[in-house]
Amino acid sequence: MPNCVGIAFKRVARSYWFHPNGFDLQPEDRVVVETVRGTELGTVKIQETIVPEGEITAPLKKVLRFAESTDYLREQENRYNAKEALRACKERVRRMELPMRLLQAEYTFDGTQVTIYFSAEERIDFRELVREVASELRCKVMLYQVGARDQAKMIGGIGPCGLTLCCATFLTDFAPVSMKMAKDQSLFLNPVKFSGVCGKLMCCLRYEHDTYVEAKKRLPQIGEVVRSPKGQGRVIDLNLL
Repeated sequence: MPNCVGIAFKRVARSYWFHPNGFDLQPEDRVVVETVRGTELGTVKIQETIVPEGEITAPLKKVLRFAESTDYLREQENRYNAKEALRACKERVRRMELPMRLLQAEYTFDGTQVTIYFSAEERIDFRELVREVASELRCKVMLYQVGARDQAKMIGGIGPCGLTLCCATFLTDFAPVSMKMAKDQSLFLNPVKFSGVCGKLMCCLRYEHDTYVEAKKRLPQIGEVVRSPKGQGRVIDLNLL
C-alpha cells in the first residue's frame, strides 16, 4: 500500500491520489502534478497517508514540484482566457439560436484545451459550434453537458434554509437522495416542499437519514397495540424528534 497525498483541482471538488515524490506536503500547499491531461496546478487537501491499492487509479501519477510564481501567473491568465472563451461561445450560441445555457469554462494548465460546460433540456448538436469556437480560440474545445445538480454547484446560490448551497460550499460528490428518505423522516410527501434550487431533492435529506432509521427501530409501528401508564392503546402517529 503506497503513501499518497489527496489533491483537488477546484475549490470544492473531490481529491485524487498522487505519489508525493519525496516532497513534504501539507494541506493547502499548491503543487504542480502530472495527470492524464498533462501537467495541472492543484491544492493538497489530504496529507500524506497510506492508501489501499483498491482505492488508487493506476498508474499512480506523481507530484512534480511546488507551485512557483510563474505557475500562479499562468493560472490567472487561464482564468482570464476562460472568461473570453465563454464570451466568444455565448456570442455564437446566440447567433446560432441553440437552446443551451453556458455555465463555465476552464483551460487546462498548459492552455492547449478549453472545456465549456452547459445545461440544456435536451441533447444538442454542437459540432458546428465547436468548430467555430476552436477556430477563433486556436485550441482544442470540449463542450460538456451537465445536469441540474452540477449546474447549481457551478452557479451557486442560497438554499431554502437561507444558507449558501451545500454543493457550492463543501459537497465534493453528489450522493443519491430518494423519496424514501423523506418518508423515513415523516416529511409531507410533496417533493416541492423539500426540493432544492436545482429542482432535485435536497442533498441535506441524507444528512440525518441514518439517525431517523435507527430511531424508528426503537419505536413501535403505526397500528401496533401498546400498553402505557394510561392503559392499552393503538399507535396512530410517530414523532421521531
